[in-house]
Amino acid sequence: MKKIASFTINHLDLLRGVYISRKDYCGDHCITTFDIRMKEPNREPVINNGELHAMEHLGATFLRNDPVLSDEIVYFGPMGCRTGFYLLMKGERTPADIMPLIIKLFTFMADYDDEIPGATPRDCGNYLDMNLPMARYEAKKFLTEILEDIQPENMIYPE
Repeated sequence: MKKIASFTINHLDLLRGVYISRKDYCGDHCITTFDIRMKEPNREPVINNGELHAMEHLGATFLRNDPVLSDEIVYFGPMGCRTGFYLLMKGERTPADIMPLIIKLFTFMADYDDEIPGATPRDCGNYLDMNLPMARYEAKKFLTEILEDIQPENMIYPE
């Protein structure tokens, strides 16, 4: 079988950052998938399920309520490898284009101190598996160490 695009990325040299994972077209409409890589693959511990799940709820809620770009958000969710998230947006975009939104998103998650949206048995299939303090820690770490002074090597996949 042919490898899918995400399995062709050089994970040995991949740094934390925000990357274009792929661009897909539905007729004339482009969907850009961003790789929000919070951990260096196979070199750092992955994000635990509780904080990953809390960040998914916070991130999806924040993005779908953004006053400007909410209609452009297609999906926000965790990678199976637990090293980050995928963000799918309508339109052809670059990491630089969305960096203000990503900084706002991670600032929101780092500062959030209330009930996690959708963390009830009615609204979520695994509502007890959430860890807000660690979600805040992971968001703050990525924000301060990478996003606030992002470099070109953190936005272009390695060869």
